[in-house]
Amino acid sequence: MRIISVNVNGIHAAVERGLLSWLQAQNADVICLQDTRASAFELDDQALQLDGYFLYACDAEVPSLGGVALYSRLQPKAVISGLGFEMADRYGRYLQADFDKVSIATVLMPSGRHGDENLNQKFKFMDDFTHFLDKQRRKRREYIYCGSFYVAHQKLDVKNWRDCQQSPGFLAPERAWMDEVTGNMGYVDALREVTREGDLFSWWPDSEQAEMLNLGYRFDYQLLTQGMRRSVRNARMPRQPRFSQHAPLIVDYDWTLSI
Repeated sequence: MRIISVNVNGIHAAVERGLLSWLQAQNADVICLQDTRASAFELDDQALQLDGYFLYACDAEVPSLGGVALYSRLQPKAVISGLGFEMADRYGRYLQADFDKVSIATVLMPSGRHGDENLNQKFKFMDDFTHFLDKQRRKRREYIYCGSFYVAHQKLDVKNWRDCQQSPGFLAPERAWMDEVTGNMGYVDALREVTREGDLFSWWPDSEQAEMLNLGYRFDYQLLTQGMRRSVRNARMPRQPRFSQHAPLIVDYDWTLSI
């Protein structure tokens, strides 16, 4: 099973840069998109379909302020949108597809990089999402959360980490949240199951210098329940081609998707 996760920073702009033709060639079973900035009605457009895939979407009340989508080769048993709290549901930040024994979700967290209000929204989302994750891990099925969490977890997940400690995305409370999720709560960071290599980033500021010097952060994850740990076979974040500020995260699992 191959799962691709990518924050598109607006699906229309990403499609203009070649997103769909690239995705079509990747032979993925499930593709999770974040920050579509499009209504569910817009995503029904034939121009946004992939051959051989079902497409599902969850939009924001104001479509330009969020939204997630999911392409799947196999039609899920059920599709669930929303988390039951405002910061998720108002901005279309969660969509889950249920298959036999595993659920795959696409998640968009507030970035916290647009002023104090946005950062406070992020902390509120973290708190509410923690309660949700705590409940989910007690269920008798596996979960894969493909998300833009906008948190660089460890020093090797950000370039020049000493200079970034006061920047949203590498603040101590954000990193502590990721410690809790992958520590006490037992969720698994798929990429770190297969490599401890540094300089593996998924987001770069919009500047030529940031690109040239690889001044990035690892903001994008596939987080797994414990039963999926041994199934991770390969994970990579190709820097090119890129369709937004974010690189795709591609993870291969020793798992056959079924309903």
